[in-house]
Amino acid sequence: MNERAPIFQGIFGASWDRLPPVFRRHYANRPFSRDEVVVEGVMDVELSWLARFLSPLLRLSGALVPIAGRDIPVTVTFRSDPGSASFAFDRKFRFPGRKPYQFRSAMVSAGGDEVIEWMAIGFGWRAAFSYADGQVRLDHRGYALRCFGRTIPMPLEWLFGRGEAWERAIDDTRFAMAMTIRHPLFGILYGYSGTFRIGETQLDG
Repeated sequence: MNERAPIFQGIFGASWDRLPPVFRRHYANRPFSRDEVVVEGVMDVELSWLARFLSPLLRLSGALVPIAGRDIPVTVTFRSDPGSASFAFDRKFRFPGRKPYQFRSAMVSAGGDEVIEWMAIGFGWRAAFSYADGQVRLDHRGYALRCFGRTIPMPLEWLFGRGEAWERAIDDTRFAMAMTIRHPLFGILYGYSGTFRIGETQLDG
């Protein structure tokens, strides 16, 4: 892959040139750089009774956001890594009456249109990216564990359910998004949704 092309150009493949301007900016980060793109928005976070019960574990693991709320101001910074081709998320949720809650993860290419989003504990969600009918879609492809430099597939849908997400352009600077985790028996365990505006963009040249 051309190291000066955006990380996601290869992941979207032929669809890259059809992406609306807001997504070309959203996914502008290049590999092996110090590129940063910041988006600001508001989100709703919803937890099922089971997710609420497990919220202390979510907090300890650093996976997802273990607090429910509506119209929560959120800042997300997308960062490149000078030493790799990873696409890092640094999310800050500002719940009323609480210190900001920070949730970090990083996506790396898993080949073709697939990525793995790694959480801090070495647990990953594998998803396929696509663009069609005006939407970016992330479709569940499984879970993984990172152990001693190896990626080990983990068939844990029976426990955690399946993740799905979409993003839809509103205009050239704003987009809407939603993510859900659905269990085959218990229905939706977790979800968040919101709208964002592209803010500061720093490409390191």
